[in-house]
Amino acid sequence: MHLPHETAEQGAAGYEAARHGAGASGAERPRVLDRREGPHGEVVLRRHGGLLQIIANGCFLMDTSDGRSERLLVRAALEELDALGGRPAPAVLIGGLGVGFSLAEAAAEPRWGRITVVEREEAIVDWHLDGPLGESAAELGTAGALADPRVRIVRADLLAHLADGGEPYDALCLDVDNGPDWTVTEDNASLYSPAGLAACARRLTPGGVLAVWSARPSPAFGEALRNAGFTRVRTEEVPVVRGVPDVIHLATRPA
Repeated sequence: MHLPHETAEQGAAGYEAARHGAGASGAERPRVLDRREGPHGEVVLRRHGGLLQIIANGCFLMDTSDGRSERLLVRAALEELDALGGRPAPAVLIGGLGVGFSLAEAAAEPRWGRITVVEREEAIVDWHLDGPLGESAAELGTAGALADPRVRIVRADLLAHLADGGEPYDALCLDVDNGPDWTVTEDNASLYSPAGLAACARRLTPGGVLAVWSARPSPAFGEALRNAGFTRVRTEEVPVVRGVPDVIHLATRPA
């Protein structure tokens, strides 16, 4: 369910809490902790009951209610690498810092080597380094992740980073939208286009894994991955209390 801009302030938190069975009462008014305007539009951090929520351009992006599927995004990529024979100290790129669950999953796994997080919203990085998301890190299970010596934060647009011709990655774990069919900004759609998928493939090592988080299944995206030359295309689902399950799209660059 995509909540339009005019209803996001009233409804996004209650919808997502209900969907995941989380604990913010729909009768409570969410409280805005910070609101920033940047080159990609408005980004807001709110508190709603015990939850912290990120709203981008009026679209509910994520909250601190669960994190299972965000952690699975990274875990499934490593399991797929293992299924293909494994490799020592694989390098992973996490597209989107969000509330920190995917990064925490990577930092908790000693087998990962280089861990790069690409986040284009300065505000989100600030909220982790010196703000409410950092202050809540211990209770969220994300404490210490940013301080891990393997971790590097890149403040950039994801597609620009993929196109810069830098070091390759063994896994790309992308969570920058609500899914390929539900982007936060219109320009993000290019990430899931043939050109965007080609950029992903170029930054992956042979046999590397692409993992993409989505709030709902996208058969069309699975077909796009196959058309882009990826193999072992499949999905893993994470059931939620109400509605369709969260989905991790997985695909492999041919060796």
